[in-house]
Amino acid sequence: MQMDELDQKVVKVCAGKVVRKDLLHQIKGGENVPSYVLEYLLGKYCASDDEEEIRIGINAVKDTLKSNYFRHDEANKAQSMVEQQGRHRFIDRVEVRFLPSENQYWASMDHFNFSKIHIPEDFYRRYERLLEGGIWALVDVEFRLDDTGRGSPFFISDLRPIQLARFDFEEYAELRRAFARDEWIDLLVRSMGLEPGLMDRRLKLLLLTRLIPLIEKNYNFIELGPRSTGKSYAFSEMSPYCILISGGKASTANLFYNNARRQVGLVGHWDVVAFDEVAGIRITDPDVFQIMKDYMANGRFSRGLTQVLADASLVFVGNLNQPVETLVQNSATDLFQPLPKQFDLALLDRLHFYLPGWEVPKNSKDLLTNHYGFVTDYLAEAFRYLRKQNRFDESEKVFRFGPHVEGRDATAVKKTVSGLLKILHPDGICSHEELQEYVELALEGRRRVKEQLKKRGSFEFYKTSFSYIDLESNTEKMVSVPEQGGSGVISQDLLPPGTIYTAAADNEAKVGLFRLEVTVTSGTGKLRTPSGLEKGLKESLQRAHSYLMNVKERLGLNEVLAQKDIYAEAIDLSGGNVECPCGVAFFIAIISAIRNRRIQAGTVVLGDLTIQGNIKGPASIVEPLQITMEAGALRALVPLSNKAQFAGLPEQVVEKLDIVFYGDVDRAVAKTLEL
Repeated sequence: MQMDELDQKVVKVCAGKVVRKDLLHQIKGGENVPSYVLEYLLGKYCASDDEEEIRIGINAVKDTLKSNYFRHDEANKAQSMVEQQGRHRFIDRVEVRFLPSENQYWASMDHFNFSKIHIPEDFYRRYERLLEGGIWALVDVEFRLDDTGRGSPFFISDLRPIQLARFDFEEYAELRRAFARDEWIDLLVRSMGLEPGLMDRRLKLLLLTRLIPLIEKNYNFIELGPRSTGKSYAFSEMSPYCILISGGKASTANLFYNNARRQVGLVGHWDVVAFDEVAGIRITDPDVFQIMKDYMANGRFSRGLTQVLADASLVFVGNLNQPVETLVQNSATDLFQPLPKQFDLALLDRLHFYLPGWEVPKNSKDLLTNHYGFVTDYLAEAFRYLRKQNRFDESEKVFRFGPHVEGRDATAVKKTVSGLLKILHPDGICSHEELQEYVELALEGRRRVKEQLKKRGSFEFYKTSFSYIDLESNTEKMVSVPEQGGSGVISQDLLPPGTIYTAAADNEAKVGLFRLEVTVTSGTGKLRTPSGLEKGLKESLQRAHSYLMNVKERLGLNEVLAQKDIYAEAIDLSGGNVECPCGVAFFIAIISAIRNRRIQAGTVVLGDLTIQGNIKGPASIVEPLQITMEAGALRALVPLSNKAQFAGLPEQVVEKLDIVFYGDVDRAVAKTLEL
């Protein structure tokens, strides 16, 4: 390996706390052992720059694993070895539990397959996490038969956790001060086993958000994206204080509280509870999601008369099976598509950050680093210490959030910024520009959540125009989500005559956005429509055509209509199959096509029409105008009967849309067609 400048600096400043990550890759592929266990052994046997010593050290690590690490299916062999030799050393995860019925503490080892191993009191008093889900350790197990020959013959005679005995935060903060911010970012990315030299700044920061649940209490994080992008790595390999649940069943007793045993579940024992392949999780207990909502909201929940407080972060990772462009542009789908149906709006609204997994490249040999990074266990201890720090209000000292960033949005953003500050600036020193970058990323991650909630048809989440105001300059900046496909759906260029946009909302505030296209050809005055035209649209078209027939003489179109056939169709731009009464828009499109006059660019027309020419306004204009504005509309024609709703429109809609009211269809035509 050729050491670069950062390697040389890291080895000098962080001696004893870093390891060559390429050595981990060499061994990891053939051993199903957590990274922090392997790095412990690498630090013990390969602490050298001499290639020959490293080669010997790697062989020593492999020999140690061969002698002391056993797979699940080798448990009987492990027990036999202890019986034959009288004593053997294992590398395994050890857990201790208390059985009240026997008034006895018993140890168990994952790969030893024996649940009643004697353990001295000193060990579980000294290492409390033995009682809180277990730890990986070097364990010496002895074989001793008692006088009766009926008791457990296995005794733990020595136990050494594979983790730091102590952590010095001041030393860690001093290490941070030795590096520039970009150097520190690269060092952390390398500590995750990846090579930052192939990444831009945005990708590096996105990858580091995977670490926020490890360093921020009660942080709710989700990442969905293509397969093989390393989504679960940080939660299975980066910390001994994180548990990864891969599919299968999850129950209230397991996750939160066991009433029968009066024991707190996983959220009380781990810093992070991560759900891998979240689409495959089967939860049969209906209470789980209700308790999860309470817990995600405030870090507490009740079971009977018992109220439980915990600070474990929840992480959900899974795969998207469709291209993100398809999910975004079709209103019938969204970026939460793979989640189980029990993940309702209330639960999803409690998510603090959505990492766009489709921006993370798939794992490849080129992405793996062969440079130095922090020993995983050392970094895990640093993050665990920093979980105790509260930097929740740091962002508000410099910035103020815009009007659309409400309660839960502000909480999510502040927690994300707090996490990034603790990861990247543990010493508390952060520039204005750096903090601004973190605020924008946090707003984006939360807005991505809210955009999906709005898309699912609940207009209570329509405030998604996130922004922040710099208190120093008093300037406001909007924050978007890169993949958002709404902008540009409505063309701001002039379209062919007969083409117009319209929109409507149903009783559940779900919005349908359509482009109507009308053409005229030589014929005998017939109205022709495609066979698949939705019933409501077809009825609106027929009413508009009937009214046209009633007023054709007044409009001077009697002769033209007798010699022309009218073809009309509607393209659903939202894909939501929302019924859209849009007679006025159809009438304007027909007039536009017959007179060969184009409609003003970016115009959307709301309202329906009776066969006598009366205007019927939509039940609400708030939702359609919000969606059309986001889709790129410049102007909106709205029935005069809806004018009372103008005061209830979001500020941004009023600012960005030229809203024109009309009282009759002739005025609507005059205000829509180009002069």
